[in-house]
Formats: sequence, C-alpha cells, structure tokens
Amino acid sequence: MILKRGDNNDNVKKLQARLGLDPVGNFGPKTEEAVKAYQAANGLTADGIVGDGTWGKLFPAGDPAPAVSIRVSTNFKLDKLKGHIPDAVIAQIPDTAKKFNITNPLRLAHFLAQCGHESAGFKAVQENLNYSSKGLMGIFKKYFPTSQLAEQYARKPQAIASRVYGGRMGNGAEPTGDGWKFRGRGYIQLTGKDNYSAFDKFVTDDILGNPDLVSTKFPLMSAAWFFNKNGLWAICDKGASEAVVTAVTKRVNGGTIGLPDRIKHFNEYYNLLK
Repeated sequence: MILKRGDNNDNVKKLQARLGLDPVGNFGPKTEEAVKAYQAANGLTADGIVGDGTWGKLFPAGDPAPAVSIRVSTNFKLDKLKGHIPDAVIAQIPDTAKKFNITNPLRLAHFLAQCGHESAGFKAVQENLNYSSKGLMGIFKKYFPTSQLAEQYARKPQAIASRVYGGRMGNGAEPTGDGWKFRGRGYIQLTGKDNYSAFDKFVTDDILGNPDLVSTKFPLMSAAWFFNKNGLWAICDKGASEAVVTAVTKRVNGGTIGLPDRIKHFNEYYNLLK
C-alpha cells in the first residue's frame, strides 16, 4: 500500500475521511500536510507518504474504514448546549467546526469535553506562570535546579516563561522574551512560536504580531487546530466509550489527569448533541 501526492482513488477517500478531511479522492497538498501531522504525532516518519505502517496506524485490524459517501453536516443543535457551556464558546463553534473538520456530534462532544477540562470550565485562556520557588523546583526542576535560582524567578511570570520556553519550540533564547510572548494561550494552551506561526496560516489576523488574539479571539479555534494537527479526530471517531475518551485524553494531556471529569462532560455534551 502506497498513497502519495497526486494519487486519486477510493483509498485516498478513505484516508481523507479518517483524517477528518473532505473525502474528494485527490491527494493534494492539504492531504499531504494532514498525513505529515498525523505521522509526526504518532511516531512515524513524517514524509507525507502513506505506506503500510501509516495505513496500519490509521486503520488497525478490526477497525473498519469510515464510510465516505455522505459528508456529515456541521449544523449542530447548539441551543442544547446553552446553560452547559458559556454562550461565548457556543458562538465560536460554527466557524471553528467548518475550518477544522468537526463534522459530527461525536467529534464536537470529545472536543468540548477536553477543552472544558483543560481550561477549568472555559475560564482559563492563558497559562498561569505565577509560581513560587517551591513550585518552580517541583514543576520545572530542569530549569530551576537550585533554590537560589528559583528564588530569583519566583512570582515573576514573564521571567519564568522566558526561561522555561526560551530557545525551544521556535522561540528565541531567554533574553528575547519569546517564551513569554508565545506562552500557552487558548483552551488547550497553544505554546511556542512554531505553533503560533502554524496557526497563523489558518486565520486572517496577524497572530505573530498580536499573540494575545489566541486567548481573546481564538481560544476555541486554536484548540481545534491542535486537535487537527495531532490526528485526534481519528481517535474521536472510534466511538463514545470511556476507552475512547481515555485515548483522547492521553493524546491531549500526556496522561489521564482529570479523566473522570472529562468522561462526565463528554457524556453530558454527547447526549445533548446527538
């Protein structure tokens, strides 16, 4: 099995449907980009070519390919969510869904459950870096190996971010302040200049020039970009079981912190939307 840019067949349609793209059958730049993102997120060589390894990850044994004949509408029953999530979040759903492949209630419920938990009920839209010296040594021991150093940075969020995120994720070194400028924002904490640059391509606003827009205007859309980039829709599509919520949580969180709350809200949102 080899699928690559320029191919046009039914297997490309299956691939596109699994990745949350329109199943048009033509393997173009958008499909190649989605394949690379999926491969990178799953420990595969990110060459944009679908060989047996990538296909096997996308379609494990016993997991049938999705039907591709009908495109599911994004006309959700958003009125059902009123009183369960903030109106400001509901207002962002239509544009976000269209742009980032949230094509059915199952995907939306998984997405909202993760966003809600990660943002403490859609309240936190930027990273809290106001750490004590003890907190710095516990969470960022690599960057603050001694109590003396930690004391110098304690309760100084801008300095903390500049040190912890400086020199990585596309950020300049600590003195540039890029770590603070491109700190975590949005409902799933978009972090680092590289990620801000990639998200910038999907909106007309100047995200690099005004990164606060991620928290003020695009907290939900930036989270959907994260889901799309990391191949999460393919996991969401596996169903509404607790096992699936757990798999989504592991990809988002790196572990299972807050899993009961995520499961609770997934069930709540899915029962409202389906």
